[in-house]
Amino acid sequence: MVDIASPDALSPARGEAPRISFVSLGCPKALVDSERIITSLRSEGYELSRHHQGADLVIVNTCGFLDSAKAESLAAIGDALKENGKVIVTGCMGAEPEQIRDVHPGVLAVTGPQQYESVLAAVHQAVPPQHDPFVDLVPPQGIKLTPRHYAYLKISEGCSNRCTFCIIPKLRGDLVSRPAGDVLREAERLVNAGVKELLVISQDTSAYGIDLRYAPSQWKDRQGETREVRTRFFDLARELGTLGAWVRMHYVYPYPHVDEVIGLMAEGVILPYLDIPFQHASPTVLKRMKRPASNEKTLARVLAWRAACPDLTLRSTFIVGFPGETDAEFEELISFLEEAELDRVGCFKYEPVAGAPANELGAQMVPDEVKEERWKRFMEVQQRVSARRLKRKVGSRQQVIIDKVGPTVAVGRSKADAPEIDGVVHVAARRPLRVGEIVTVKIERADAYDLHGTAVGY
Repeated sequence: MVDIASPDALSPARGEAPRISFVSLGCPKALVDSERIITSLRSEGYELSRHHQGADLVIVNTCGFLDSAKAESLAAIGDALKENGKVIVTGCMGAEPEQIRDVHPGVLAVTGPQQYESVLAAVHQAVPPQHDPFVDLVPPQGIKLTPRHYAYLKISEGCSNRCTFCIIPKLRGDLVSRPAGDVLREAERLVNAGVKELLVISQDTSAYGIDLRYAPSQWKDRQGETREVRTRFFDLARELGTLGAWVRMHYVYPYPHVDEVIGLMAEGVILPYLDIPFQHASPTVLKRMKRPASNEKTLARVLAWRAACPDLTLRSTFIVGFPGETDAEFEELISFLEEAELDRVGCFKYEPVAGAPANELGAQMVPDEVKEERWKRFMEVQQRVSARRLKRKVGSRQQVIIDKVGPTVAVGRSKADAPEIDGVVHVAARRPLRVGEIVTVKIERADAYDLHGTAVGY
């Protein structure tokens, strides 16, 4: 449903392609939404502008997960209105249009998340397209907002979990999985276009296909053989591993069937990397959070995974200061950190989210100064863990994909590092390296979060 005000937008001069300025906020899943909208706009002849001023229209894709994210989104909308005046808003905040219109009544339209057709309809009403079939060419893989050598691959929308701190199901609905054949065809197009790393994302990657009862769909593989692939986490991971690109799994909940995928990692089919948002380690806190798989013996699972796949990298995120968190519960979290030795960890201080069930738990709120103190201690402990684990890699040889090049040193990532959120590898080389190139690097030293080495194989 599009919520549209009467636009005063001026049409571009006749014969000139309308220019759209685009702001994408929030997580990688929102970035994929932005890519889909931009791909549709480019296929209709719209051009993209790097600046709000001079554009015919601005689209802001918002994040509404936390109050701080909402404030950032509202500020971005305000900047667009000030610099341009013609603004369409989409994304998670658009699920509740009044919270946008109350602050910015002058926006042209407000649409909810994943409502691509509604966004396009609003754009058409404000700035009609000037279609030219000889000019409006879009590459088969669509328009990507990531560097050419890696891309996010979204396998589902929404989430059927009901974590008490989260409003994602309210904003994006329950889990809707894409058929495996559709996902694999998109992945193949990306790899054919030069993508060397596929980052698999969703709200709950390990729940993939549950809503479809793991229904099979057809896919013609690279050998030209048509066969059926089940819409299931393991089956999709196995097939993605045949495409010749790095495959990195994000947002995986620790359900028992994840153990199967560890076997694929041990065999080198997909990267030995799991991004699992544990959020806490105390069973009582996890129960208040209503986390899925909260009853699993997490530490035992981590140790078993590492035994099955010694090169496994584990990334996670945690929340400190959740309502009712006691000193004893926080100590359980610290003990888990020290014993589990997770490789990459992020930590957030709990923020109340409007509409989240956690607000109604009746648990005592943790004072801000206590949250800050716990966050600092958490990060100090994890920094020691990270430094210890990275130090073990000194002397080893690692495959590194290059993200940036400089006069003498390039910056890349090993198989243990996802873009933007993990550490990097600083690479010295005898010859200039290219962005997207994968090289073998001998690791010579490590600091708290990054590695340093020299390229020894190209």
